[in-house]
Amino acid sequence: MISALAWVPQGAAKPVQDEQSPIEAELATLQEGAQVQPDEADGLESEGSDSDLEMDEAAQVAQARAMAAAVKAKPAANKDADADLADPLAELHMEDYDTDEEGEEMKTETASRLFGSGNPGLSYYQSNQQDPNISKHGGEDDSEADDFEVHASDFVILAARNEDDVSHIEVWIYEEAGSSEDSNIYVHHDIMLPAFPLSLAWMDCRPAGDAQSGNLAAVGTMSPGIEIWDLDDVGAVEPVAMLGGELPEDALTKEEKKKQKKKQQKKKKKKKALKPDSHADAVLALSWNRDYRNVLASGSADTTVKVWDLATEQCSATLDYHQDKVQAVAWNPAQASVLLSGGFDKAVCLADARTPNSEPLKWDLSADSEALTWAPHEPTTFLASSEDGLVACYDARKGAGSAPLYRLSAHDRPTCALTFCTAVPGLLATASTDKQVKLWDVSTQQPALIATQDLQVGAVFGAAFCPEAPWLLAAGGAMGTVAVWDITTNPAVMSKYGRKLSRAVAAVASDDSTAAEQ
Repeated sequence: MISALAWVPQGAAKPVQDEQSPIEAELATLQEGAQVQPDEADGLESEGSDSDLEMDEAAQVAQARAMAAAVKAKPAANKDADADLADPLAELHMEDYDTDEEGEEMKTETASRLFGSGNPGLSYYQSNQQDPNISKHGGEDDSEADDFEVHASDFVILAARNEDDVSHIEVWIYEEAGSSEDSNIYVHHDIMLPAFPLSLAWMDCRPAGDAQSGNLAAVGTMSPGIEIWDLDDVGAVEPVAMLGGELPEDALTKEEKKKQKKKQQKKKKKKKALKPDSHADAVLALSWNRDYRNVLASGSADTTVKVWDLATEQCSATLDYHQDKVQAVAWNPAQASVLLSGGFDKAVCLADARTPNSEPLKWDLSADSEALTWAPHEPTTFLASSEDGLVACYDARKGAGSAPLYRLSAHDRPTCALTFCTAVPGLLATASTDKQVKLWDVSTQQPALIATQDLQVGAVFGAAFCPEAPWLLAAGGAMGTVAVWDITTNPAVMSKYGRKLSRAVAAVASDDSTAAEQ
């Protein structure tokens, strides 16, 4: 299943991820050490391979004699065929094989001609590039390398996936349909995870104060720690950083080690010590702050919301105003310090991260919270979906407990995803475990359904519009695959929003052509 997904901005990924995994590097080292150089091979042959060569030559002589005997035994009807074989057999000089000096030279010459001179440089090459008998180099290998390259026109999607108790992040590439080609989507590479992934957030801020922009993913799992992975390292086996989580055993004090040993002796479940200010349970939600790039927010099953400083890899604030698991968090796109959170306590809370101890604004929902989003064209307005399928819209300016601007019965089952199309104000997509993705016009306080699509991903757990190409909607679900819906292919959508979407498509095409010229 796909439990969460996110778009990667175009140009953020390296065109060629050339970093080797530790396994590949180790194999390369072993391979290099096992390679025999031509001069070394000559020495080895001269020292210890004489007897082997003699045995090989003896076997070849026996085989040639057997062939000659078979030819001589043929009936007269095959004399023409015997004549054809006479010249090749004469070259073997079978009658001279028993001679001592000249025969030995003849055998060596014949063996060298047939099987090589014994110089490894003439019998094999370390690469095709060194072999003069190969006129065309590259070919299939170059094609595979080109397929592995991330092009500027490619769209990249992150997906958190679990199948048969194996968890990983998948990096998907989506290629738009061209004038003569259909669209294409495939997994570029994946990264193994140690625990079931529950939440995902892309970010460009490297941890530990590294000033360079990167291509990273924050991953929340069933464990209390938040893993930060470098997506450009295709062979990554461990995260570049861990926010919170369990303490390594060498960091435990003597008293803590004694307590754990006593628990183990009593046959109780061993509970490892956690880092200071770590979450104490699974991390269900993540949101990266695009304005303050070193800031990440997380929501956990331990009922708390935490704000993390990536530069120090430390928790800078803990918000504990929810009474149950925190399912969703979202930073405001206009006011970067304003954080929205929703929980299983059927509440949505709004707080300012600069004053974490102040009382938050609170709104009640009809059921447990599932997803949250801010309206990009009206940044004081937010939407909250719940387990009963309802979507409620609120204006934060009206204060805590204010009535919703409208309620939308979007699905019969939990509405797991909410996402706005940035090219069209008021165009909302909802996705649910009923396997449906729906498009709504919410530009007024009377929402209207525009289109419904089953993307064949099963129960949908995550969906999002692409920021750079807002007519593309990605979704992932229970079937463990990702699908992309080009909403410009839907007649109802184009009938209502054709001009706006066409302008967005033309603008992106113009930007791509300009970038290609540069």
